[in-house]
Amino acid sequence: MRASSLLLAALLFSTPALADADPSAVVAAERAFAADGLALGIKRSFLKHSAPDAILLAPDPVKAHELYAGRPDKPHPPLVWWPLWAGIARSGDLGFTTGPTTFGGQENGWYFTVWARQADGGWKWIYDGGAPSAHGNAAPQGSAPAYLAAATGQETTAEAAMAAVRAAETALADRAAADARGAYLAALAPDARIAGSPEVPATTPDAVKAELARRAPAIAFSALGGRASQAGDLAWTYGDARWQDGPAEHRGHYVRIWQSRADGWRLVFDQILPVAQPAS
Repeated sequence: MRASSLLLAALLFSTPALADADPSAVVAAERAFAADGLALGIKRSFLKHSAPDAILLAPDPVKAHELYAGRPDKPHPPLVWWPLWAGIARSGDLGFTTGPTTFGGQENGWYFTVWARQADGGWKWIYDGGAPSAHGNAAPQGSAPAYLAAATGQETTAEAAMAAVRAAETALADRAAADARGAYLAALAPDARIAGSPEVPATTPDAVKAELARRAPAIAFSALGGRASQAGDLAWTYGDARWQDGPAEHRGHYVRIWQSRADGWRLVFDQILPVAQPAS
C-alpha cells in the first residue's frame, strides 16, 4: 500500500497536472518579457526570455541566441506589445500568445510567440515573430486576453501527436499546391485565427475567409520543424511557403498552432510571413 502511494505521488509530481493548465501563465510570461523589453532593451530582453534553441525568422529561421549575441546593445525607440489571445496545452508545458505591437509609438503589426515551460518551472519562448497586420480596434494595453478553449481530443504522447500533425500538414500541403483556400477550410477549426496580410488578423469565420482570399490560390508548403506538448494535445509547426503572383515567384514562412479536437487535429492559428523581395 505504501509503495503504491509513493508511486502515485511520484507520478503526480513528475507530470504536469492537466487540471492546473491555465493560459494566464503564458500571459504573465509575455507581459514580463514585454516589460523587460522596455527596461533592458531588445537585445538583453530577447536573450533573457528565450530558450537556448529558440528561433526567429530573420528572414529565414535562425537561433535567437546566435542572432543577438553578435549585435550591439544600442538604444532604440520603445518596442511595446501586449497579449490579447493565448492558449496552453493541458499538460501546461507549451503555450502561445499574440497581440498588437508598436515601435516608437507607431503601429508595428501583431506579434506571435510560442512558449515552453522549462525544467525549473519557468517559461522561455521558443519562437517569436510577427505579421505586419493593422491594429484595427485592438483592445488597449492591460486588457484581459481571450483564451483558446482546452483541447477536446484524447491525451496521447508528444511523439504520436507530432506524427499525426505531420500527416495533417502533409494533407494540407498536398491540396494547397492547387487549392490553398480549400486546403485551409478543410483543416481550420471553427474558432481559428489567421494573419499575415496588412489587414487586421482574422478572428471570425467570415474574416478568415476574407484573409484566405488575399492569399495566393496555390501555395507550396514544406515543413521545417516544431514540437508537441507532453499531453499530445497542442503542437506548433513552421516551414517554407512559396507561391506565384503573376510571373513573379514569392516565398515566405508559415507558423501554425494545431490542437487536438474530438474530430481530429485542427488548425487553430496560422500566419504566413512573406520574405521581402530584393529590389530589381
